[in-house]
Amino acid sequence: MDGALAYLVAVVAVLVVVVLVVVVRAATRPGGASPDGRPARGGATDAPRGGRHRLAVGDRVRIGEREYVVNGTIRLVEGDWSWVQYLLDDNSGPARRLSVEGAGGADLELVLWTAEPGATVTPGAPTIDLGGRRYTWAETGQARYTAIGETGLPSAGTMRYHDYQSGSNARLSFEAYGEEGWRVARGDLIDPADLAIRPAGGER
Repeated sequence: MDGALAYLVAVVAVLVVVVLVVVVRAATRPGGASPDGRPARGGATDAPRGGRHRLAVGDRVRIGEREYVVNGTIRLVEGDWSWVQYLLDDNSGPARRLSVEGAGGADLELVLWTAEPGATVTPGAPTIDLGGRRYTWAETGQARYTAIGETGLPSAGTMRYHDYQSGSNARLSFEAYGEEGWRVARGDLIDPADLAIRPAGGER
C-alpha cells in the first residue's frame, strides 16, 4: 500500500469514528433534548414536566419567606409542549401563581406570577412599558388546558397568550381563557433552591 492510499484509508476511518460518536451521543441524550439542552418540541409529552416540583391541590409551598397553599392547577398543552400553572393563596395581597416549565436541571424554569388586575396595557406591541420596566415580546400562542381545584375556570378549554420579558429574570404575561378578556401578570424567575414543598398528604 503506497503512502497516498494509506493516508486516505486513515482519513476515512477517522470520519467513521466521528460519525459513530455523534450518533451514539444523540441517541442517548436524556428526554430527546435538542443540542442546546432544551427538550425537543417534536417529542410527545404525556404530562407537564418539573420532576419533584409537581404539586397537587392542598400542598403548601414556601417561596423565599412566604408560604402559600395550592388552590388549583391548570395544565396546558400546545402541540407536543406542555407546562403547568399552580394557583397560590396566602390569604393576603394579589393573586399569585407558579408556572413550571422544562425537563428539569438547567432547563427547568419556575416563574412566580403576580396578577395586575388594574393594568390597562394590551398585548401585541413589540415592547410594553409597565411598572417602570420595558418588556420585549417573546412569544405568542394558543394552548388547550384542563383545570382542577379553585381556578374559576371550566374544567377544560383553550387559552391564548402573549409573553414578554425584561432582562433575564422579569416576565410579563397576557392570558385569555375561552372568550374572556386578557389577564395581565408580572413574573419573576425564581431559583428552584428557593422553593420548598410540603405535600398535603405526606411524601409522594
